[in-house]
Amino acid sequence: MSSYAHQAAVEDPEQVPIRHAATVMIVQDRPRLQVLMVQRTSRAVFGPSAWVFPGGRVDPDDAAELSHVVHGLSDTEASSVLEVPANGRAWWVAGLRETLEEAGLLLGAGDASLSVIESTRDAVHADAGVFVDALAENGLSLDLGVMTEVARFVTPLGPPRRFDTRFFVAAAPEGQIAQHDEEEVVQHVWIEPATAIERFRNDSFPMMSVTHRMLACLARYPLVADLVAAAGEQRPTQRVRVNDPDGAYEVVLPGEPGYETAEVEIEHGWVRI
Repeated sequence: MSSYAHQAAVEDPEQVPIRHAATVMIVQDRPRLQVLMVQRTSRAVFGPSAWVFPGGRVDPDDAAELSHVVHGLSDTEASSVLEVPANGRAWWVAGLRETLEEAGLLLGAGDASLSVIESTRDAVHADAGVFVDALAENGLSLDLGVMTEVARFVTPLGPPRRFDTRFFVAAAPEGQIAQHDEEEVVQHVWIEPATAIERFRNDSFPMMSVTHRMLACLARYPLVADLVAAAGEQRPTQRVRVNDPDGAYEVVLPGEPGYETAEVEIEHGWVRI
């Protein structure tokens, strides 16, 4: 079973740097809640061939001056939610950029035309660092309020890469059709969370343990409105633990079977939903 904890050890795992990242669970009623997932290329250094949610690293450009291209959430508000000193909006911008690049969806764009969205995506594909400039050139201001932070996971010690990742939820934008980039990701699918978990257990849908954990959270909500309402409450975070009898490697929350006896130091994560 694929998991962060099953990565091979290195001589000095403390030397693997932790990178900030953002990932977005895009949901849509079809007619029950389904989530958009993309499959990483087999050439990927981290999580090759795994099914994941669109997302990636927070880049320095994501913390640039943003007021002319985003609205709906101030940097002070974003930083407070994430409990960081400043530049909290960078995680939202990274999620927006990666979703556009990997899945062809521009969240928070309102009634922007498809031609404008495609022009912005083409520019980002050519150079991800121009995302903010491309938004400005196309006259776009994205509503950050469409994304809500619901979880945080820090990759345990070990190679090849470590991430401190914030997970967001967002409803799929009206009138846009997902299309994967055929570079970093090779397939995409809309799928009910319970179905994804079932396929994973049948070894036909590879994913990392954290992805499985978040799918289990999503599976509790039959409709997007239910999930969005719960996410909007900004509930206190719950610390995850790992229950690993016979190599099952289940990431569990308080109240779930095995939580009280599970390992607390393997997986470092906090979930709001």
